Amino acid sequence: MKLSQFKFDLPLNLIAQHPAKQREDARMMVIHRHTGQMENKHFRDVLDYFDDKDAFIVNNTKVFPARMYGRKEKTGARIEVFLLRELNKPNRLWDVIVDPARKIRVGNKLYFGDGEELVAEVIDNTTSRGRTIRFLWEDSEESFRQMLERLGETPLPKYIKRKPDDEDRERYQTVYAKHEGAVAAPTAGLHFSRELIKRLEIQGIRFAEVTLHTGLGTFRPIEVEDLSKHKMDAEYYRIEEAACNVVNKAKQSGNRICSVGTTTMRALESSFTAQKLLKPSEGWTNVFIHPPYNFNIADSLITNFHLPKTSLLIMACAFAGYDLAIEAYKKAIKDKYRFFSYGDAMLVI
Repeated sequence: MKLSQFKFDLPLNLIAQHPAKQREDARMMVIHRHTGQMENKHFRDVLDYFDDKDAFIVNNTKVFPARMYGRKEKTGARIEVFLLRELNKPNRLWDVIVDPARKIRVGNKLYFGDGEELVAEVIDNTTSRGRTIRFLWEDSEESFRQMLERLGETPLPKYIKRKPDDEDRERYQTVYAKHEGAVAAPTAGLHFSRELIKRLEIQGIRFAEVTLHTGLGTFRPIEVEDLSKHKMDAEYYRIEEAACNVVNKAKQSGNRICSVGTTTMRALESSFTAQKLLKPSEGWTNVFIHPPYNFNIADSLITNFHLPKTSLLIMACAFAGYDLAIEAYKKAIKDKYRFFSYGDAMLVI
């Protein structure tokens, strides 16, 4: 398929700038793949669509405060430094994106906080905006992490046109986040409260956890018209045996398996057997799912409403079916659903 087939006009006022008051209060469109039926619900109604022994698979990655602001040595120019991933813990090497990039060259030093609380040196250019930096910190790892936590900012996407606040530290994070490493939240999971998870468990639904550390590559613009030529940035994932046991038991007994989010789905589609069972694995995945695609593990999907021409929208169309998904998006705009990270949910069953 062609990228232009995933273009649509999205009114900017439908991009959510704040989360719903309560996580499970978000709206939810339910799409029935086999009948084409669409229902307007709220996320708490997800209970009505799953039964005893069904399985939910969630991504337990944890977002770290990846956006920092520093000052360039000598000039004092304000520089945004977006932490992507740690390359070497003992040497405190990080891949980052800097803005404005034209001002930052190898050898420059950047100062963070009041005075020189934290200093970094640029040691390599990786892309036009990418750099490798070394934090000059000789104290303990714990104190270094505390410093990053204090000086860093919740990495809200640029489409959210406001400064992050204290609420975002909690709400731009799933309630089951465990393993730090993501620079963007697995947003489908933001709708789950602890109370809703408990009600689902009482209903007999089992939860399995996988890890995929969402990187900025998930949101990088697709620049080729032919989708078969697009290359996703690799992201780290891990699937443990405990998750496989939950998923495979549900699959073998004919129960429903729900992938909570596109990042979870990418992890699942990176680790299955010839018998279409989930297998333990760990590594880096660059799988790009676009129509037509035969999914191997999950038979239902919870996801948010995504922006035009994004890999997230393209995967949702692959799962729901292109025509039905595009029809659902037209309905979402007409019915004023909220889009993007803090927006409303779609359940495809």
